[in-house]
Amino acid sequence: MKKFIIILLILTGSTFSVFADDIYQSNDEFLAQAFNAETPKPKALWLTADDKTAISAIMNRTFNQLRVRFWQQDGATVWILDEIGKEKPITIGIHIKDEKIVDLKVLAFRESRGDEVRHQFFTKQFINAELNEENQLTQHIDGITGATLSVRALKKVARLALWLNNKTQTKQ
Repeated sequence: MKKFIIILLILTGSTFSVFADDIYQSNDEFLAQAFNAETPKPKALWLTADDKTAISAIMNRTFNQLRVRFWQQDGATVWILDEIGKEKPITIGIHIKDEKIVDLKVLAFRESRGDEVRHQFFTKQFINAELNEENQLTQHIDGITGATLSVRALKKVARLALWLNNKTQTKQ
């Protein structure tokens, strides 16, 4: 009987954690929306030690990934990146064309607080944002009271996607 209760608790606990994630748009839906056609095959940007140093400065943490996956077609790139807000990853889709953000969406939000960043009133602030020489956004992004860490996560990911986009442009 104890085994049955333990198994039941494990199963229901994992079920609750699956439903605790708020998925607002799938990665495939975001890609289809960005490219308005057949989604190109994903590419990988391999990172050098210098790249990881630059990315660590942007993200304000150590970045140890070997490569970053992205999609590219007709001069536009799409990046789907995760960043921790406070405790759990936020999945963010960023569509970039002509070195400017065309669209930024929160695809999945797993934190217990700060989900206000998923709303269009907030994400539309990133449209047309570029990266300056100090790897900062050229536009001011207003914060949201009670969602400070989520706002910081989105700003960091926007800067990272623009930096990675610039990196793909210099490699061609």
